Amino acid sequence: MRGMTVTKEIHFVKRTRRCREIVAGPQPLAAVTDERRVPRVARLMALAIKIDGLIASGVIPDQTAASQVGHVTRARLTQIMNLLLLAPDIQLAILELPPTMQGRDPIVETHLRAVVGETEWSAQRALWCRLTARLGPTEV
Repeated sequence: MRGMTVTKEIHFVKRTRRCREIVAGPQPLAAVTDERRVPRVARLMALAIKIDGLIASGVIPDQTAASQVGHVTRARLTQIMNLLLLAPDIQLAILELPPTMQGRDPIVETHLRAVVGETEWSAQRALWCRLTARLGPTEV
């Protein structure tokens, strides 16, 4: 008697970090998505502007309430709201950052903390120019 060979197409699906499941059928094709995404710092800048507007209009009484609604600590919300201390042209430049095509964002909020720490807008602009020059013209 000869052995029998059964051929069936299968693929593995990751269920947990250590567990995979065998699933019958071919591997499903990945959805084609647009890889561009708005840099996180631009989203945070927009969020700070939105929260500031909500507080100014009385919808939210203060930053403490905003932190509770947003499920973030008061310290983190303060870091986000500090972006409003940037010179208006820097805020606009952050909002107009080009989409990130792949990998990490070239500018992150921690990079901006030193810029926010400056009270003079001219000093902020100098730090901003140094930060963006370091990244190169293709990234910013």
